[in-house]
Amino acid sequence: MATLEGKTIIALTADAGVERVELTEPRSALEEAGARVLLASPSGDQVQTFDGLDKAGSVPADLAISAVDASTADGFLLPGGVVNGDFLRTDEDAVRLLRDALRDGVPVAVICHGPWTLVETGQLQGRRMTSWPSLRTDLTNAGADWHDEQVVVCEAGPGMLVSSRKPGDIPAFSQAAIKAYAA
Repeated sequence: MATLEGKTIIALTADAGVERVELTEPRSALEEAGARVLLASPSGDQVQTFDGLDKAGSVPADLAISAVDASTADGFLLPGGVVNGDFLRTDEDAVRLLRDALRDGVPVAVICHGPWTLVETGQLQGRRMTSWPSLRTDLTNAGADWHDEQVVVCEAGPGMLVSSRKPGDIPAFSQAAIKAYAA
């Protein structure tokens, strides 16, 4: 198993609407592999998670997205959640960070509705990826080559992009993300 000792991964979320397991399970896997995982949200306060449409617990953010120093990030993690993806795509700081990350070759791992934020970056042209099926048209219109697969790892472009469809894909998603961040 790859080690992520000394690596810092930034998980970007909205303040609410985050699919709980898509944040907590990959985060735990990354931490078990040795990464330091920081949670950044617009407020830098509590992040309300959900299990589907039902409120789950809150998770404390480590910092506000506006305070993220991209030069300290070895990778970015974007969990899903319909509300999360829709809100985060309107956060200018989050979009800027992800645009720069994709342009500069920083690995990004994204699951479910998380790719909505990546659509706003303008950096998906020719990149293979997957998502929750309802995002297929948005991703295709943004230039992505969409596939209905458990995990898609795309090395086209300057950086690695790891994507998955749903909570059931989390074990494979987490392992692919660990490999991408370790590379």
